[in-house]
Amino acid sequence: MVSYTPAALKAELHDRGWRMTPQRETILKTFQNLPEGQHLSAEALCDLLKSDGTPIGLSTIYRNLKLMSRLGIFLELELAEDQKRYEIKQPSHSHHHQMVCVRCNKTIVFKDDSVLKSGAQTAMNAGYQLLDCQLSIRAVCPTCQRAALP
Repeated sequence: MVSYTPAALKAELHDRGWRMTPQRETILKTFQNLPEGQHLSAEALCDLLKSDGTPIGLSTIYRNLKLMSRLGIFLELELAEDQKRYEIKQPSHSHHHQMVCVRCNKTIVFKDDSVLKSGAQTAMNAGYQLLDCQLSIRAVCPTCQRAALP
């Protein structure tokens, strides 16, 4: 896995028939400045860029996040129903998983190597090459459980 600098991204895009655009570079730099493991939705990224005075249309953000996920630069995480979030894939990426409260969307990130081992074995048995393995658990957090009590 390459640590993506704007030059590395430009080369990767060029090799695959795409070109580096100012929007792609801005999106990459924004994610590089986030703390490791922080997730952003396309909407949150759009709001963040607008607040910094860099307006990029939401449809442009969606297209570029999808493209850079297919290239392996970002991880696309489905943390809650109809809510995809993205994070930059780190060279030392350790597979992590999420537990999401279905009521308030509070997310806990955790690591469990047994999930990766099971995914790798399943992929190998089917003749697939494992690219990524994520487990998303949907649950109700303690706060939301208490709020539901009479």
